[in-house]
Amino acid sequence: MRVGLLPSENGGTYRFVMIILAILGILISSLPVIVVTIMSFSASDTSSFPPTEFSFRWYAEVIDLFTADDSSSAQSVVDSVKTSLIVAIIVMFISTAVCIPLAYALVRGERKIRVGLELLFTLPLVFPLVILGIAFLLIAETLRLEIGIWRIIIPHLALVLPFVLRNCIGAMNGISIEIEEAAISLGASPLRAIWDVVIPLMKAGILAGLIFALIISFNEFTITFFMYTIDVNTLPIWMYSRTVSSLDPSTLALSVFIIAADVFLIVLVDKLIAGRANLF
Repeated sequence: MRVGLLPSENGGTYRFVMIILAILGILISSLPVIVVTIMSFSASDTSSFPPTEFSFRWYAEVIDLFTADDSSSAQSVVDSVKTSLIVAIIVMFISTAVCIPLAYALVRGERKIRVGLELLFTLPLVFPLVILGIAFLLIAETLRLEIGIWRIIIPHLALVLPFVLRNCIGAMNGISIEIEEAAISLGASPLRAIWDVVIPLMKAGILAGLIFALIISFNEFTITFFMYTIDVNTLPIWMYSRTVSSLDPSTLALSVFIIAADVFLIVLVDKLIAGRANLF
């Protein structure tokens, strides 16, 4: 027996409840972005919300940060952005180069082995990032590794591999083995069939993995906080250094630029997964 207060799947109540839940979900997920965006237009030096006056003052400050020498910190914002981009690009290409053959082997291999390896590669997703950061810090300090920027790249690789692998596996699952067999029967070697047939068909998943790796690595803070040095730190660490004693409103304006870039990339991923964009 149905209770009258419960939503009916075929009635208007069900639709109303779903709309309310969707609106609540959107508001909760977008609330930090809305607050940061509004505060970035504040004309005040304080971080009181809501702002009483609005201006582009802090956006001008961000431009000045990129055009003037920053003597208030050990590393300028320009250097931090360069480091973040270098790390993210290297992580992006290495993780993709690893995950393409790995996804092929997992999808074409035995199911028992696939399940075990997939579980192994998803472990970084279930571990707290603080634990991962401490673990990598202990490894680096114990081995006394002096590897420069790779001190940050290696932990980022461990973090992004599950995301890239999931995209590549999803792309591989949609490719029938009969397509490869047809290419081989027409004279192509197995390697040539993979290169000319399988990889082009994986293009949406590959590029989606590339973009996810770029976004995750560029924005990563927790693990980087344990691994950065005075000479090598990323943009999130630089932004944190500007908010330790008091909130610097210019970091809010800079955050808006980062959010806009992330939104653009996520929309691009959505189009790729829907098959409305091309890699090659």
